[in-house]
Amino acid sequence: MRYRQSQRDKLGSHALLGRLIDGEVPHRSHIKMGMITVAMLSFILALANPQWGNKKEKVMAKSSDVFIALDISQSMMAEDISPNRMERAKRLTQNIVRALRGNRLGLILFAGNAYLQMPLTSDYSAAELFVSSANTNQAGTQGTAISEAINLALRSFEKSKTSQRAMIIITDGESHDDEAVAAATEAAANGLNIYTIGVGTSEGAFVPYRTQSGEQFKRDDEGNPVTSRLNQELIKDLAQAGQGVSYLIGEGNSIITNIKKEIDQLEKEEVEQRAFTDYNSYFQYLIGIGLLLLIIQFMIPDRKVLNPSL
Repeated sequence: MRYRQSQRDKLGSHALLGRLIDGEVPHRSHIKMGMITVAMLSFILALANPQWGNKKEKVMAKSSDVFIALDISQSMMAEDISPNRMERAKRLTQNIVRALRGNRLGLILFAGNAYLQMPLTSDYSAAELFVSSANTNQAGTQGTAISEAINLALRSFEKSKTSQRAMIIITDGESHDDEAVAAATEAAANGLNIYTIGVGTSEGAFVPYRTQSGEQFKRDDEGNPVTSRLNQELIKDLAQAGQGVSYLIGEGNSIITNIKKEIDQLEKEEVEQRAFTDYNSYFQYLIGIGLLLLIIQFMIPDRKVLNPSL
């Protein structure tokens, strides 16, 4: 348009040429170009695929209620497995969360006491986040209070439910809690199946901790470094009393596969869950607007149609 205008300006003034050219309509070409521009913008927006909807709906799904209890005691920092017991346990826990999607999951952290970190929920991203941030500093007192973790899980379940419940305890089993097996037996009587995963080795390792002067090792009353060992016998006894199965972290991915099978075999119950509807796309309306504008501008002549009889 600018080129054409520059060529016409060489021939004469705009007013003179307007009188010489029959049927010319001022600014009609600008209107057509404006239509083409708006049509192109419509096509560009259509490529962006604008969507609306995102509406929550209530759906019913069958699931089990599962609590995962993670040991965060100081002994979990022992490095008899690489990089240490705590990091390996956290990785395994996150993989279990991913494998058990579709069930309601809760998280308990325990050391000298047990803490309800996350109640039963279907928010798996939050569960992974809580697990990744777990550390020994979250424990108010040191120890391995497995019985408290079991009792806390029992209190946290809905009272009206007596089935489709499970608890996965991930610990090195270094416990002086004589009530742990009794608590597991009582839990099984109340419909709570307990599965245990032992973290560490029977050879064990020193227990490190950090101070202002650097890394130190936990020592006994005589000043000797304390060796923390996996209590494999307690791991087995807990699972047996809880009518579940025990595993060792060295078994790798087979732990996740077997636990998922065990959970899938539990009696399920319908629970209400929130789901999002699919988004509705509206690109087709923008394409329609663009095509309509192109057709209209194509049908508009550049000049007036003169009456040949005049």
